[in-house]
Amino acid sequence: MYRFLASPRWLGYAALTVAAATVMVLLGFWQLDRYHQRASINARITAGTSATPVPLTGVVPRPTGAPGTVGAAPGSHTEWLRVQVTGRFDASREILVRGRTVEGRVGFEVLTPLVLPDGTAVLVDRGWVAPAEAGALAMPTVPAAPDGEQTVLGRLRPPESRGGPPKEVNGRLEIRRITPSAIAPAMPYAIYDAYVSTDQPPPGLIAVTPEKQNALQNAGYVLQWWLLAALTLYGFTYLARREARGPEPEDLLDEFHDAPA
Repeated sequence: MYRFLASPRWLGYAALTVAAATVMVLLGFWQLDRYHQRASINARITAGTSATPVPLTGVVPRPTGAPGTVGAAPGSHTEWLRVQVTGRFDASREILVRGRTVEGRVGFEVLTPLVLPDGTAVLVDRGWVAPAEAGALAMPTVPAAPDGEQTVLGRLRPPESRGGPPKEVNGRLEIRRITPSAIAPAMPYAIYDAYVSTDQPPPGLIAVTPEKQNALQNAGYVLQWWLLAALTLYGFTYLARREARGPEPEDLLDEFHDAPA
């Protein structure tokens, strides 16, 4: 059989089979890594439900640049951690985040800067508000941010990708995605490169609850890719052994009966 497999044709088949199986195994490891990432996020979401909040400044680098800039990005392991931060809301620079869905309805999330005692600020998602009855283009009724020093409790969220600068619409600032680096130039202070989604919104706003990742889907993909790799190798081995043995006796008998008299 080994002499048979050494033929150029079967060597080519063997190389293709091993290459295909290798790719499938690597895809399985990639999905395994995605599974661990999503499972870690789910664990932080679960832990944050009852965990004691930690100070924001202890898990996110403080911005040290000039006004209109952002600080360093937090580590990915901080997403969904429950944090607390104290400061004063700057309602004059409140931003509506349009096109956000909660409980099957599309509305706005209310993003208000919270100015810390050191002069820096963090964006706080104060909650979700339904669109006005006049339609999506009309401004919703947003509860005013409280005056005075406030302590905010909530989940830490990393920047969203592909965000743009705020634009004024009907007298209010609006954005589509929450990207602090794109929002910072419109602010008179340096801001954190993350935002806090409060879990204690005021009346009139609805908390934006965290959604768990579908880690089991990735686990299923791991099993799928590795089974395909095993089946590919088994199929090649089976065909190669059968070809090396030559036709079975019953196959020759069938050919004898099918031959013309």
